[in-house]
Amino acid sequence: MPRIATRNYSADTARSLAGSGIPPLLARVYAARGIAVADELAGGLARLLPFERMKGARAMAVRLAEAIAAGKKLLVVADYDADGATACAVAVRGLRMFGARVEFIVPNRFEYGYGLTPEIVRLAAGAEPDLIVTVDNGIASVDGVAEANRLGIEVLVTDHHLPGDALPQAACIVNPNQPGCDFPSKHLAGVGVMFYVLLALRAELRERGAFAGREAPNLAVLLDLVALGTVADVVRLDQNNRILVQQGLARIRAGRACAGVAALLQIARKQAAQASTYELGFVVGPRLNAAGRLEDMSLGIRCLLSDDPEEAATLAQQLDELNRARRDIEADMQESALAALERVDPSEGSSLVIYNEDWHQGVIGILASRLKDRFHRPVIAFAQANEAELKGSGRSIPGLHLRDALDLVAKRHPHLIQKFGGHAMAAGVSVRAEHFEAFRAAFEAVAQELLSPADLTKVIETDGELAAAEFSLDMVRALEQQVWGQGFPQPSFEGEFTVQAQRVVGEKHLKLKLAAHRTQFEAIRFFNADELPERIRAVFKLAINEYQGNTSLQLIIEHCEPV
Repeated sequence: MPRIATRNYSADTARSLAGSGIPPLLARVYAARGIAVADELAGGLARLLPFERMKGARAMAVRLAEAIAAGKKLLVVADYDADGATACAVAVRGLRMFGARVEFIVPNRFEYGYGLTPEIVRLAAGAEPDLIVTVDNGIASVDGVAEANRLGIEVLVTDHHLPGDALPQAACIVNPNQPGCDFPSKHLAGVGVMFYVLLALRAELRERGAFAGREAPNLAVLLDLVALGTVADVVRLDQNNRILVQQGLARIRAGRACAGVAALLQIARKQAAQASTYELGFVVGPRLNAAGRLEDMSLGIRCLLSDDPEEAATLAQQLDELNRARRDIEADMQESALAALERVDPSEGSSLVIYNEDWHQGVIGILASRLKDRFHRPVIAFAQANEAELKGSGRSIPGLHLRDALDLVAKRHPHLIQKFGGHAMAAGVSVRAEHFEAFRAAFEAVAQELLSPADLTKVIETDGELAAAEFSLDMVRALEQQVWGQGFPQPSFEGEFTVQAQRVVGEKHLKLKLAAHRTQFEAIRFFNADELPERIRAVFKLAINEYQGNTSLQLIIEHCEPV
């Protein structure tokens, strides 16, 4: 049973924030997320961290400016997820604004795998580029960069992933997580890193007089893509990332998104004027990711690069169809995984490492995420890459840094892992099929060593209980003004309710009438139609329900238990 816990916060900080004009409930919420002064909530672009603090940004700007002046051909090598796709679109659009000759290539994950591999370099060489610019990859591409150097192709690496023991011998690297970089925000997504490179490039070109007699290109037009990639990659929304996302959402809501983002919202029947981080992370992002998971991410990148609304709509339709197919595949995989786990008690171990020869390697990351949420264990799901190799995608829980755990396995058992990489909460790994059981045992041993019993108990954090007056549409609207996401979670609350009525809607959701504070509330529990007892303790979010022209308060029930 999960444990419900109220987030800690400083009462003094909450009072100080309230004293600056912030409503008391919001002051409490912000204090629990580390906000100390109201200025930290400001979302203006002037408050972005300066690119000068990013190691390598100025040097890369110089190389790009010289390449543009010389008419050299640039080739962007992208990753095949939403962050990689948006980073690629930002790179291509931004560099073309500055007059660059630039094209892109994105590896097919099923043929070439991840990153700037020697095989991708040889494929890219066919386009005869003078420079390769990586986006959202490259920091671990030691062999790939070496191959490019051998072929006489200069490589500029932009990435945000954690580096390995050795850095590639690239002409320049921009990555806030590389050694010696004191950029305060280590949580930029790949698209954010590329945006910063463009900021540095514009400054360099301005110094060279490239914009004499005309305005410099407005890079703010790229912020819808920056916001989308940042949210879709589930990076921590620190102050700098919140500014990028807030500014991007403002453009989308004002109807100034690029044709591709607008088309993806439209195909999902979402109103751009009401777009939030939810639409970016759970509506647009998955449709974009579907191309990389099932076919080729170039389809998604072309959608984001299109300036023709009709073309963008056609590409968005194809992406939507791929996403529907992805959901069907995922449902089948999850059903087979749960059937296999019926013979296993996940609570007996500290991890889940699973494999099925019929699973689709483009969807195993989503499967790992679903199982991680269900069982609160770090999960690595494997699919067959070829006859000899299995490819795994992992998702972790707080308490276990997944990439570091894989590094520990690799150091203790050098023969088990062929390659790995990633973040604290998500990583990829490849093993030989014959080593699967040995890897499972080795990873479980590391998980048992690093995770405590407390880590293995799921904790649902809330922002406490609400006073009767705080159940209001005005409060919901105030909450909706802020950017919420990873590391800056949307507020949820807890309370005891009497269940006055309940009925199943849409075959899998539970529509409720709840009572508390002598007031009746409409509520819904998505994807769980189990009947509830008369008295419950619930964790919920406040939401607005619009139906047949009427607007009302609705509680979204996330967890409940009998009182």
